[in-house]
Amino acid sequence: MESRHRIRVGDASGMSDVATDAVDLVVTSPPYPMIEMWDEQFACQSESVAAALEDGDGERAFEAMHECLHSVWREVARVLAPGGVAAVVVGDATRTLDGRYRVYPNHARVIDAFEALDFDPLPNVLWRKPTNAASKFLGSGMVPPNAYVTLEHEYVLLFRNGGSRREFEPGATRRYESAYFWEERNRWFSDVWTDVQGARQRRDDGRVDDGEGAPPADGPQHGDDPPTVGGNDDGPGAEGDDGPPTAGGDDGPGGVVAADVASSHGHDAPTERDRTGAYPFEIPYRLVCMHSVYGDTVLDPFLGTGTTTLAAMVAGRDSVGYEIDPEILSTLGERVEGVPGLSRRVVSDRLDAHRRFVRSARADGTTFDYEATHYDFPVRTRQEREIRFRVVEDVTERPDGYRVRYEPAGE
Repeated sequence: MESRHRIRVGDASGMSDVATDAVDLVVTSPPYPMIEMWDEQFACQSESVAAALEDGDGERAFEAMHECLHSVWREVARVLAPGGVAAVVVGDATRTLDGRYRVYPNHARVIDAFEALDFDPLPNVLWRKPTNAASKFLGSGMVPPNAYVTLEHEYVLLFRNGGSRREFEPGATRRYESAYFWEERNRWFSDVWTDVQGARQRRDDGRVDDGEGAPPADGPQHGDDPPTVGGNDDGPGAEGDDGPPTAGGDDGPGGVVAADVASSHGHDAPTERDRTGAYPFEIPYRLVCMHSVYGDTVLDPFLGTGTTTLAAMVAGRDSVGYEIDPEILSTLGERVEGVPGLSRRVVSDRLDAHRRFVRSARADGTTFDYEATHYDFPVRTRQEREIRFRVVEDVTERPDGYRVRYEPAGE
């Protein structure tokens, strides 16, 4: 089995080399409007954004930034096949402009945009990033009333293109071989994800610090060890206590930490201009496994450092990625070199986790009625019997991206 991965440097509002209805799944996390680290990029794309920011008009800047995103969403509607799913990871923003502190609900604006393009919203996921911070709220510390809750969650918004689900021929081999385990389904299809930590990316020295190892196996079930995947990024605002009240008696944002609050992709404060907006490998990998099958094409119109491409490679899907900033994309080649090892760790962890699940379930008195066709373990449901994993054998660079070859795993 092989997969192909095309990389494009350019604006995804004009994906002219992607045919209409040629994509099966979209997995992306765009720059978050009203997060200060993305102001310059939005301002370069839109004079309206630049003017609104210059005027300190947050509401106008917010709408103008989302109009930039909407031009990409229109192209997504064109290239995504009927019944295909778009998964958008986005967080809200908090910011003080012209002396006014407020939240900018990016998730709501993205939902409105997709509904306007005739997508059907599906139940979404709250990704709650774990934090070890002892102090993590904004405002007046222990003194009411001017403290504010911290944004510790982001949204995984899911939309279907059109009203009909994708259809497959009866007994489609590639669909059943792409099955996930029963216990994975129970964890992945929960509406709150607390087992995925944020990721870090640095741009100053060109090196990556992302903590993106194999995804957690099946979570802490039946005595399993707790998941250990992901970086240790508590996200912006996670340690946002601005200490004692500021002079003048107004303790709210606008004093010590006002402009330093950001929620995008687990970013730290936007004063760290060398950071990009990476999300952890587990998120796109999980979404690719949940909403596509072997041989499908996955699109990321905001590719960044290429995490969606890596997830598609490991999952055995084709991919297309667009990134407007070649500097951000420059680390992808280095990351791709590690894909064979990452693939083996991911698959090994999933197989080992299922075996642990079987042992624990049997110890609790659970019986299994089905045996896996390609492996030496039972499964809970008929639909899991043909599950079959592939691992990356090698990756070859091509003029337009990469080709990946696979071999069967663990049989």
